[in-house]
Amino acid sequence: MRHHPSLLLAGLLAATGIPSLVAAERPNILYILCDDLGYGDLGVTYQNQRAAQKDRAIPFFTTPRIDTLARDGVMLEQHYCGAPVCAPSRASFLTGLTQGHANVRDNQFDKALADTLTVGSVLGQAGYATAAIGKWGLQGGAEKADGPARPSQWQAYPTKRGFGYYFGYVRHRDGHFHYPKEDGREVWENDREVSKDLDLCFTTDLFTARAKAWITDHARKDPDQPFFLYLAYDTPHAVLHNPPCAYPEGGGLNGGLQWLGKPHAMINSANGTKDGWMHPDYAAATWDHDHKASTPEKPWPEAQKRYANNVRRIDDAVGDLLQLLADLKIDDNTLVVFTSDNGPSQESYLKAPYNPNFFRGFGPFDGIKRDTLEGGMREPTLVRWPRAIPAGKVDPTPSGQWDWLATFADAAGVPVPAATDGVSLLPSLTGKGQRRPGLLYSEYAVGGRTPDYPEFAKPHRKRKRGQMQVVFADGYKGLRYNVKSADDDFEIFDLKKDPKETRNLAKKPGFAALQATLKARALQSRMPDSSAPRPYDEALVPGLAQEPKSAAGLTCAWHAGEFPWLPDFRTLEPEKRSTVPELSLPAGLPVTPFGLSFEGYFHAKEDGPYTFRTRSDGETMLFVHDCRVIHGRENGSIRLKAGWHPVRFLYRHSSGSPALSITVQPPHGEPVALGGALVRTLPSS
Repeated sequence: MRHHPSLLLAGLLAATGIPSLVAAERPNILYILCDDLGYGDLGVTYQNQRAAQKDRAIPFFTTPRIDTLARDGVMLEQHYCGAPVCAPSRASFLTGLTQGHANVRDNQFDKALADTLTVGSVLGQAGYATAAIGKWGLQGGAEKADGPARPSQWQAYPTKRGFGYYFGYVRHRDGHFHYPKEDGREVWENDREVSKDLDLCFTTDLFTARAKAWITDHARKDPDQPFFLYLAYDTPHAVLHNPPCAYPEGGGLNGGLQWLGKPHAMINSANGTKDGWMHPDYAAATWDHDHKASTPEKPWPEAQKRYANNVRRIDDAVGDLLQLLADLKIDDNTLVVFTSDNGPSQESYLKAPYNPNFFRGFGPFDGIKRDTLEGGMREPTLVRWPRAIPAGKVDPTPSGQWDWLATFADAAGVPVPAATDGVSLLPSLTGKGQRRPGLLYSEYAVGGRTPDYPEFAKPHRKRKRGQMQVVFADGYKGLRYNVKSADDDFEIFDLKKDPKETRNLAKKPGFAALQATLKARALQSRMPDSSAPRPYDEALVPGLAQEPKSAAGLTCAWHAGEFPWLPDFRTLEPEKRSTVPELSLPAGLPVTPFGLSFEGYFHAKEDGPYTFRTRSDGETMLFVHDCRVIHGRENGSIRLKAGWHPVRFLYRHSSGSPALSITVQPPHGEPVALGGALVRTLPSS
């Protein structure tokens, strides 16, 4: 018998102690991710400022439909991607993990996304219909010698990572081209390859039309079930193809792009000529290239025209989607997020490259795709949810793509998973409640150098990238390029006063303590991954600067209820809180579903590796600082400096007899229980 999702959710929320939500109060969620769209590539973030200068030497384009999201909602002024290239960035969004914990790092295109909670699986278990449409690139599994791989051979195919429906490009490389049939690229719809039917289907149009059809079908078949749609465009990235024809008139239910579903005529814009149509605003666009009004203006370079044309197509598509939500009368309670995966790119796949400094797609910053400077990592991010988010708001609070899993779980009324590094952004988006402090961390390694653009500060031009690292602390950004060791100094920037990162404060008086904090925080926020080695992987994680003034034991909080996953218990109110001498099952617990969280400090007596081993009947997780040492396994190791280290241990018991124990093995000696003189409680507030 099929149970209605809203009934399943009501039971879940009752069990977890969360106030039950009426189905209509939970928002639909539409997350729109562009590919290589820079912070400065929207009207509202930067292009409108260029237009306002009324200077023919300053070319610009506009995005009026996308800009309405800022008018009607919130612009996140300082929102970061996971890493400045697509695969790790998308992995951080989907899993809610920073690059300190995500399993896809650096240029690991087509690597299998870890089999853990994703935004799709969390919302699916919360009763949502889930779909992913567009570019994936995280499927895993090598191509077979006897023919191309299929979904059954891709271990991280979208339908195996929480999405009930998938339509799009599976392979990363396919997303470089935007006419699937004509370019010989595969498009998969669940377990069926459908490119043979997609004559003249430009991917921005194709993915938009399919998204509109999926939303419409779902709204008509099951209007009481909320949906989550991850719409991942592959534009304006790579080949700067033009669409085949003008965008269809109108928008929404009866206009704009329409899914026809007929082989060789799948969508209503599949007519004209491949790469054949340029918007008239750009076809004959010129600019004052030499800053001399007396000389004739030059046409925009071909690649720049094409880029503006691609962004204009996305703008039309977003307006079309917003009109559809209005036509279906679900716009008031649909949470729409529009953003990008990394900074603007130089790629065009034409004879001449695209130069993002023509429109300053990096906005008021320095850096592009593959840079951990602000221009490579700060993303144009707009959020609209009329029922809950005030209109016309600008949120300056730093945040990251890994925060969306927690945010969407919060919006869906289910516990925030402990498996995410993110925090819910709802308090700052809605203006209700207090947002918890978030973690801002990234690492990335790549060859090459930052472009030698005259718009960039001289220290940034032609700068060697190599191993790069970003960490925030005390309101400052720490940045390292070409990292050689954990002892390398960070450059320190106050981004509010210096968004171009031109004034390095590291050598200024009074910043020595912050330098030490940044170096410590960088090691306290990550776990090494052998597939992406770093020069600081073997460094010892430093402990607290001062010994904690607290009593022996650990703070233990008991939470009653059956949880769908191990929650971040810090976001829930416990039934009971007590102090226990060691990390083990406290006496007197009821034999019913419950969760426990232990917090305190662990004393490492000497430098070296410490191995923690747990034995339990349920799911566990161990954090040392923000390092996730145990996650989905029974043991984990971390290299610690001698001293005191904050620890947090989580346990979920579902049925049967509860069982829990944990030991720690020091660098020299036998394993011992995590208790006694090794632990101290949190200081009393």
